[in-house]
Amino acid sequence: MTQNAVKIAVVFYSTYGTGLAMAREAAEAAREAGAEVRLVRVAETAPEAVVNGQDAWKANLDAMQDIPVATPADMEWADGYIFSSPTRFGGAASQMRAFIDTLGGLWASGKLANKTFSAMTSAQNPNGGQETTLQTLYFTAMHWGAILTPPGYSDPVIFASGGNSYGASVTANGQPVSDADKASIRHQAKRQVELTQKLRG
Repeated sequence: MTQNAVKIAVVFYSTYGTGLAMAREAAEAAREAGAEVRLVRVAETAPEAVVNGQDAWKANLDAMQDIPVATPADMEWADGYIFSSPTRFGGAASQMRAFIDTLGGLWASGKLANKTFSAMTSAQNPNGGQETTLQTLYFTAMHWGAILTPPGYSDPVIFASGGNSYGASVTANGQPVSDADKASIRHQAKRQVELTQKLRG
């Protein structure tokens, strides 16, 4: 990593582990592409009793304790963002929206503008709102004045993983993230770094 490396914040929420695996993959790929990376998780807002009532949820939260909780300072620091949220009723999880709602001060002062933004998601069903989740995250980034950098069909790995041009999207049923999905995530992250480098000049 050079002194002039671009700064990428991988901001994610994960309930059962798929989002965590996706975010780790993206962060690793971005580092390999030469970026300085902050992997940060948004805070859990569900009541502790609810989380503790589901073994898989609690286990995943415990597994993420080494990852810092995202703050507005992370957003100000970064040159570009990769957001990852599971799909909930066709949109991002409420935990992700709660974090976004803390960014009003940065938005008002223009500190979220002119930064690259791409998004990833997962859902139990392939048609469970994965595309609308990505689109609504992009709508948010448009309000910031961020520069949208979805992967499009810029590499054959996009087709191999299901063909979502908006961003990596994983159909999650408790199985590990597939090699095809990992390749799509890695391509998206590396492209994010490359485009951020070009835009920063």
